[in-house]
Amino acid sequence: QVQLVESGGGVVQAGGSLRLSCAAAGLSFSRYAMAWFRQAPGKEREFVAGVGRTGIGTHYADSVKGRFAISRDNAKNTVFLQMNSLKPEDTAVYYCAAALWGVGVPDTQYAYWGQGTQVTVSS
Repeated sequence: QVQLVESGGGVVQAGGSLRLSCAAAGLSFSRYAMAWFRQAPGKEREFVAGVGRTGIGTHYADSVKGRFAISRDNAKNTVFLQMNSLKPEDTAVYYCAAALWGVGVPDTQYAYWGQGTQVTVSS
């Protein structure tokens, strides 16, 4: 059974930082591209960042470029999202997801999802 478990969310003031983690189990982690999505109240889920199977290729939404950094540790089956210079509009539930065919923006590309972790940025 595949499990993706996010952690590291919380409440932070604007301008602060958080580091999210997503631990994977039950899949050949290094075969999957990994991504982070987020969903704010009343809005659709959106792509935030993605990383290829080896960790070399990354892709970011324009709204987070220069502030967020995605990385992965294949030895620990874990993907990370370092979030700096956080803004109130970053407030959302953040989800990690796994895709066998590479990083992409559409969420339909991803076969497995975590339960999400709440990030709240206060102004």
